[in-house]
Amino acid sequence: VQVVESGGGLVQTGGSLRLSCVVFGLPFSTQVLRWYRQAAGKEREWVATVTSAGDTTAYADSVRGRFTVSRDNAKNTGFLQMSALNAEDTAVYYCKMSSYWGRGTQVTVSP
Repeated sequence: VQVVESGGGLVQTGGSLRLSCVVFGLPFSTQVLRWYRQAAGKEREWVATVTSAGDTTAYADSVRGRFTVSRDNAKNTGFLQMSALNAEDTAVYYCKMSSYWGRGTQVTVSP
């Protein structure tokens, strides 16, 4: 099984980024997909969840209304669209499916 995140980078405050997560080796369309993040010196925290069919989503209070989680089951890919970014969003973002984690992608928001 392989989980691979991409799309991170450096963005200014107020900007947007779209993260992607490709999963190999799992029945993608039957699994819930979750996003987490971990800022330097802090615990890893849950960010968002999308159900297997993509019809139900959930968000942490800190990102609700700014982030949108989605998926394309035909491409075994999940997405996290992030907008109105601020310094508190700076973190490594991870994708998780079943018990499998990716290595993460760094998001840095500059003032």
